[in-house]
Amino acid sequence: MDAPPPALLDVVIIGAGISGINTAYRLQSNLPSASYTILEARDRIGGTWDLFRYPGIRSDSDLYTFGFSWRPWTEQKIIASGEALRDYIRESAAVTGIDRHIQYGHKLVSADWSSEQQAWRLGVDADGEKVLWGRFVVLGTGYYDYAEALPSNVPGIERFAGQVIHPQFWPEDLDYEGKKVVVIGSGATAVTLLPVLAEKAERVTMLQRSPGYVVSVPSVDRSAQWLGWLLPAWLTFNIVRLKYLVLPTLFFKFCRRFPNAARKMLRKGTVEQLPRNVPHDPNFEPKYNPWDQRLCVSPDGDFFKSLHTGKSDVVTGLIDTVTATGIQMKSGRFLDADIIITATGLKIQVVGGTHVSVDGHRADVTEKFLWRNLMLQDLPNLATIVGYTNAPWTLGADAAALHICRLLNYMQAHQITSAVPHMEDPSSVKAVPLLNLSSTYVERGKGALPKAGDTAPWKPRGTYIGDMWAARFSSLSDGLQFSRVSG
Repeated sequence: MDAPPPALLDVVIIGAGISGINTAYRLQSNLPSASYTILEARDRIGGTWDLFRYPGIRSDSDLYTFGFSWRPWTEQKIIASGEALRDYIRESAAVTGIDRHIQYGHKLVSADWSSEQQAWRLGVDADGEKVLWGRFVVLGTGYYDYAEALPSNVPGIERFAGQVIHPQFWPEDLDYEGKKVVVIGSGATAVTLLPVLAEKAERVTMLQRSPGYVVSVPSVDRSAQWLGWLLPAWLTFNIVRLKYLVLPTLFFKFCRRFPNAARKMLRKGTVEQLPRNVPHDPNFEPKYNPWDQRLCVSPDGDFFKSLHTGKSDVVTGLIDTVTATGIQMKSGRFLDADIIITATGLKIQVVGGTHVSVDGHRADVTEKFLWRNLMLQDLPNLATIVGYTNAPWTLGADAAALHICRLLNYMQAHQITSAVPHMEDPSSVKAVPLLNLSSTYVERGKGALPKAGDTAPWKPRGTYIGDMWAARFSSLSDGLQFSRVSG
């Protein structure tokens, strides 16, 4: 067996995106003596916000809650561009010294727990095989595959003579000026692309099999500006942050409790913004209730404004086949196209595709339950960051990071070398979905996700306030088994 080197790391964080950087900050603040590194497979910081480079990419949540609570967002626009987010993440890592802990071009390939060494042996691809050892591993790799997009399953797409683009791999030199563009999809990416592409393209059509909800929100919060004139910056930030913590949560609960009333309210707001030539039904009449899938955000109504220009439109229906020059619909309509963009979702993947094992025995993470949305059942000292689907991801990531730090402090104080989530009676826990959305890509990827349970401590994420309470005060022994092995 390989012996761990003298420089055994206390914590190894995988991924230098929002989750990884936030975890590193919490670790530095709560366990200042802990040694750690961040392994980043790519050559740049930022995770999702560096990978996706399609035109107009932006956040779909306000930056008062999507940003780090420990580094207030100070820009006027609360819906931030991808470029602004990349700068924000990079600067946040630099001012806290986190950037000095990042090892770029280091892709985690395998993680094998050694019971003898009470540590993880990490196989890393870094221009050749490399081995690192860490006592505790935190996976901040998100929930989708960076290397492969979700197959679009569009009939006849191979016959198309033009360019077929997936937003996850947008070519930097793509020339769409004066072209006819069809964007297949109805989610946030399609809603983002349509108004931006229409500025240069001859025509942009958003083609959807079924519609979603599109909600206009202001890109600048006037209340924050007014408060900024009257109050200190720190107080303004905390007041406005509280506003965005409370109001969206109340709206989500309203949608779930009174779905018919929510549908009517959203319909009214949509109809008021549509041009006369674009009917609400079927283009904006979803079959599902609000927040069964994530709502799409349109900053300052840019999506609807684009429809008024006559250069963009929405088509709802089923594709018969793709030809060399466009898309033949089952309705008989033909959509001419020079470029087809398949904005049909992400391919679900957990633990970054890493081969995980315990003492050489491979673990199937899709068969594991998550303890407090944090640690995988029967896997020692391994945490995975899971955020929210109905709120900014960062909020859930921060609750997870604080929970990890509390656990590590407890283990250090009691000389514990390993913590293992364990279910005494698996038959007493009923599996429930980990992510509470019915989006197509989530439904197709359910089999690739770990499980959540219907009873604590195996339940999926709830509310931010509840999860923060759990991070600070919940029992650490409920569902965890601790071991002390002297070195």
